[in-house]
Amino acid sequence: MRLGVLDVGSNTVHLLVVDAHPGARPLPAHSHKTELRLAQLIDQDGAISDKGIDRLVAVLQDALQAAEDKGCEDVLPFATSAVREAANADTVLARVQKETGLTLPVLTGDEEARLTFLAARRWFGWSAGKLLVLDIGGGSLEIALGMDEDPDAAASLPLGAGRLTTAWLPGDPPDPTDVRALRRHVRAQIARIVGDFARLGPPDHVVGTSKTFKQLARIAGAARSTEGLYVQRALSRRALEDWVPRLATMTAAQRAQLPGVSEGRAHQLLAGALVAEGAMDLFGVDELEIGPWALREGVILRRLDHLPVNREG
Repeated sequence: MRLGVLDVGSNTVHLLVVDAHPGARPLPAHSHKTELRLAQLIDQDGAISDKGIDRLVAVLQDALQAAEDKGCEDVLPFATSAVREAANADTVLARVQKETGLTLPVLTGDEEARLTFLAARRWFGWSAGKLLVLDIGGGSLEIALGMDEDPDAAASLPLGAGRLTTAWLPGDPPDPTDVRALRRHVRAQIARIVGDFARLGPPDHVVGTSKTFKQLARIAGAARSTEGLYVQRALSRRALEDWVPRLATMTAAQRAQLPGVSEGRAHQLLAGALVAEGAMDLFGVDELEIGPWALREGVILRRLDHLPVNREG
C-alpha cells in the first residue's frame, strides 16, 4: 500500500510518501516539505499566532493535496513539540480539523523517543545490541536506550535546536557570553536525566538521528547524502569539539556555505552542535553512527505492525 506520513514539526511540515507492506522495508516514493518554522510563530504568551495558524492550515492543505496526487491510501499525521507546548494547542487543532478535515494527533515527548528508537532498532537490527538513540529536533531532544524494540528508558528534553536558537542566541554571529550561557543550560538539563540511563549499563551502539546530526557529521567529513543510505556515516566527539568553537564565530550565511548545511537550518546549527556535544560528553559517547531512519519511519513501522499480513497460496 502507499502511505503518507505527515510530520508537523517545529521547523518543517514534511509529507513522506512510502510504498510499504508488513514485513518489508518502506520504500520512499515522494517527499513534500515546507519550512514553516512553527516554533518561531509563537507569541510572548506561548501561543501560536493567528498568522501562524493560517500558514499551518495552508501548508497542511497543500500537503494533503500532494498526498492525494501521489495516490496515498492513507495519511498518518502527527505533531510534535511546537504544537504540543503551544498555549492554544486546542484552538490550533480545532482550526486544523475544521478547515482541512484532518485530525492531528499530538505525540508526547516519550512517544517521540520510543518511535524514533523503534526505527533505529529496525534499521540497525538485533546485532547492534543495546542501543542508545539521540535525536535533536527543532523543539526537543529525545533520548532512548534499550535492548528490545521498545526502549527500557526514554526521555524528552526542551533542547531543540530551533527553540534554543530563538531563546538564547539572538546575535548573528552570536555573542560569546550567550554561547557560554547556552552551553551551561544544555549540560545542566541533560545532566538531570543521565542517571536514569546510566543504571541500565553502557550501550553497545550509539545512534544519532535527525537533520542536525546528519549535518554535523557531514561538515566533519561524512559521506554526502547522494552516496546513498547504506554508506556508514559517523560523528566523533573529538570532531564535534573542534567544530563547535568554529561554528560559534560564524554567521548563519557562513554556516550555510559548509558542506551539507541548508540555508534554512544554518542559523540553528550552533545550538544543535552544543546539544550534540553535551549529550555525547555527558553520556560518555566517543562516536556515534548516523541513523537514516527516525520518527517518521517509526510512525510508519508501528502502523505496519498493526496491519494483517496477506499470504497467498
